[in-house]
Amino acid sequence: MTIHFIGAGPGAPDLLTLRGRDLIAASPVCLYAGSLVPAALLDHCPPGARIVNSAPLSLDDIIAEMAAAHAAGYDVARLHSGDLSIWSAMGEQLRRLKALGIPFDVTPGVPAFAAAAAVLEAELTLPGLAQSLVLTRTPGRASAMPMAENLSAFGATGATLAIHLSIHNLAQTVADLIPHHGPDCPVAVVWRASWPDQRIIRATLSTIEAAVADSMERTALILVGQVLGAPDFAESSLYAPDYDRRFRPQSADSRFAESSE
Repeated sequence: MTIHFIGAGPGAPDLLTLRGRDLIAASPVCLYAGSLVPAALLDHCPPGARIVNSAPLSLDDIIAEMAAAHAAGYDVARLHSGDLSIWSAMGEQLRRLKALGIPFDVTPGVPAFAAAAAVLEAELTLPGLAQSLVLTRTPGRASAMPMAENLSAFGATGATLAIHLSIHNLAQTVADLIPHHGPDCPVAVVWRASWPDQRIIRATLSTIEAAVADSMERTALILVGQVLGAPDFAESSLYAPDYDRRFRPQSADSRFAESSE
């Protein structure tokens, strides 16, 4: 029997992957992060499934639920919001399961930054403006930040920033980034991306605090970068008519001419 860790996506029930849906439907036990995972996803659980909200549980409690299900011969669907690769607390659960010899697998999910970019209709890497995306956060009660990982250092790169779990630190975020990005740098704050009540605020580094004015908390994502407000950017060479590529060689002498046949 297997513990299936499943990225449940950013909020919209139909942004769950097909694999995730099928694993939920095949698992007699479902542990879900009730504070962040929409209840509609539980509709995929089989009739009679044991459904446990993990929000009030400790790590010991969660592992005990998994161990009990495994001993009874049941698969478990373990639902986390977004994608499990960042800030999911999956790592500590996997370490416990490895020590207990309980098998598991991991199914990725749509991350919050991707959902936010979609509702903003934004590409976060544009030619000549930014070719890197930094996923980061500011210090919080649950996790401190390593000394070298700070917004000032990331801001100095000029990369697009997706700042999670930090709306409560908006003033410090602005102060750290203005010296590098400038006061007119575009900012977007997306609250509960893809949920029915999602909200979007667009502003600049110098105006975002007043625009937000304590109207959002917890599940808001802060995106910062020139890509959010620049209509004039270079086009990618990928689709340029004279760009020599494997599926569109430009001449008989192209190194791709033979391989394209």
